[in-house]
Amino acid sequence: MLRKRNKTVIYGLYNDETDLLAAVSKANTKHLDIFDVYSPFPIHGLDPLLGLAESRLHIGGFIYGLLGTITAFGGMTWIFTRDWPMIFGGKPYWSVPAFIPITFELTVLFASIGMVVTFYTICGLGPGVNNTILDERTSDDKFALAFDLGSLNNDKVDSLRSFLKESGAGEIHIKDI
Repeated sequence: MLRKRNKTVIYGLYNDETDLLAAVSKANTKHLDIFDVYSPFPIHGLDPLLGLAESRLHIGGFIYGLLGTITAFGGMTWIFTRDWPMIFGGKPYWSVPAFIPITFELTVLFASIGMVVTFYTICGLGPGVNNTILDERTSDDKFALAFDLGSLNNDKVDSLRSFLKESGAGEIHIKDI
């Protein structure tokens, strides 16, 4: 198994999401390469600032729901017309209105389970995954803006440190992740 190369990052902790948004905007105008942004909750307006595209998870949800619809409708059609044709309460063998509740339930079930599994797989949140935590407080009340130090020299590190300080970061840390 290949081991990922460790990264050294410098990050600043912010107390408010508006300060973080302003810092990301300043970093974009200075053409700084942002490694990642950490937040305890989703921040509206952050995705366009980071240049992130809209998620395509809803397309997967539609496909999973369609698979559930086909499974339910096809299964009931086969069961009630070929495998075990019985007349219930005077209804015909192939009674589409009677299939609607079960079709709806399987559509929702397949879509929800499929989207959860897809989301966990894409985000690396599956069982047994050990993700490194930049700072424990980013899951509670702090916001972090991180830059990869990589092979930067001391002057660049100092300029990043001064940028974080002037953009309103309360604390600045360097960490290997």
